[in-house]
Amino acid sequence: MTKDDIQLLYEYDRWANNRVLQAVSTLSVEAFTRDLGGSFGSVRDTLVHIICGEWGWLTIWKEPSVSSAFVTDLWARLDNLSPSNAFPGLAAVQLKWAEVERDQTQFVEGLTNESLQRMIPVCETQISLAHLMQHLANHSTYHRGQVSLMMRQLAAEPLATDFAMFLMEGRRGRADAQ
Repeated sequence: MTKDDIQLLYEYDRWANNRVLQAVSTLSVEAFTRDLGGSFGSVRDTLVHIICGEWGWLTIWKEPSVSSAFVTDLWARLDNLSPSNAFPGLAAVQLKWAEVERDQTQFVEGLTNESLQRMIPVCETQISLAHLMQHLANHSTYHRGQVSLMMRQLAAEPLATDFAMFLMEGRRGRADAQ
């Protein structure tokens, strides 16, 4: 993937994340935190998993000399994070999301085609930054789908986050601006 491909992918990721946050803002506190028995239990806990993934990978990517030990330690600290204590409600999730989005946007804007080839140690292997960035976007998409299902279980209306919809809305927005 090129720098332009990654920038488009992360523009989509921000758009889709913001649509999900918009959709879940209609939930009551009880519905937002209700354990529905999914991978992460509640809508809140699934959103926290997404944002911790985005924050965690960004932290790794920004580390100038990342080691496998650094990665392992970071994931262990994130695994011990209690969503109910750190993110009691939607406002706390939105606040962290805005912070990560700012940092992530700055990071993505600074990428070059060469920097995307940087190899990063993960477990017992090395993976290119470009592939890890693809992984993260895919990871977030997967869990946004889980949130959409949870919204339906709560009799709430999710918002579509399809990549094609993003492209169509983006093209319409650019055409309107001209």
